[in-house]
Amino acid sequence: MPKRQWDSHAHLSALPIDAALGKAVKQWLGWLAHQKASSAHTITAYSTDIRDFFAFANRHSGGEVTFTQLAGWSLRDFRSWLAARHGEGLSAASTARAVSVVRGFFRYLEKHEVIENSAIFHLRTPKLPKSLPKALAETQALESLTHIGAHHKEAWAQARDAALLTLIYGCGLRISEALALTPKDIPPGAASLTLTGKGRKQRMVPLLPQIHEAIEAYKKSCPYTLNANEALFRGTRGKPLRPEILQKEIRILRGALGLSDSATPHAFRHSFATHLLASGGDLRTIQELLGHADLSTTQRYTKVDHERLLNAYQKAHPRA
Repeated sequence: MPKRQWDSHAHLSALPIDAALGKAVKQWLGWLAHQKASSAHTITAYSTDIRDFFAFANRHSGGEVTFTQLAGWSLRDFRSWLAARHGEGLSAASTARAVSVVRGFFRYLEKHEVIENSAIFHLRTPKLPKSLPKALAETQALESLTHIGAHHKEAWAQARDAALLTLIYGCGLRISEALALTPKDIPPGAASLTLTGKGRKQRMVPLLPQIHEAIEAYKKSCPYTLNANEALFRGTRGKPLRPEILQKEIRILRGALGLSDSATPHAFRHSFATHLLASGGDLRTIQELLGHADLSTTQRYTKVDHERLLNAYQKAHPRA
């Protein structure tokens, strides 16, 4: 291992652990570097986590940490470690990584027949908060419907992309749901669309006139025969359109409009829900429109809208 990587572990010699345990820690870090090809950054992060764990173990046990002590730790001891981290204000993500690191060290000791302690493997990892959906601003969403596919030489391909994105944003569809549709599913002038989503759960969503206009414009310009029970959206060779094609078009759109990397096809479904909520839509209705089985999934959008309102307040209020 290069000397600069070992230098980052020099502080390990000052840990409140006995010589045998200290030697095992250094061997484990060397194994990570050589056998697992972990980066210097990863080794440093692991060193910090294992150092903090031993610092707590020293306070918790009231003396120098040894193999014997670690082998005798109970689930309650490990939970005390998590409680201490929580009390220090460390994030759930940081603690989840620390648990993974300590488990890895105990797994290494067990593999090399040093000690065994199954308690660490029964320790529940802190639940990480789900990331909030990234919604586009309404102006960005509407501008996207106009500009998507503008680079196409064939007018029908641009009409297809516009119809597809209008459908996703206007109805809150998943990409898979939109690409599974046939002309029979969306007859001209129909007031609503019936979908079968995850878990074979059926739902009904309204079809706005703008959606019909975009779809009819695409159907009239499409050079391929769109049979009633076959795929509505087609690729340039007439085969059913693949999800990665739309994903590519959205990447091109991001560059053209200066949108963030969070502007993905699925972000338009999130935007549908967020904009409905901002306009006064109730959670139960949005839950039905999105096809969420659990209301708690839909409730994430209240946090999104709260953040939007807070940001607007902070930018506009003179006392903010």
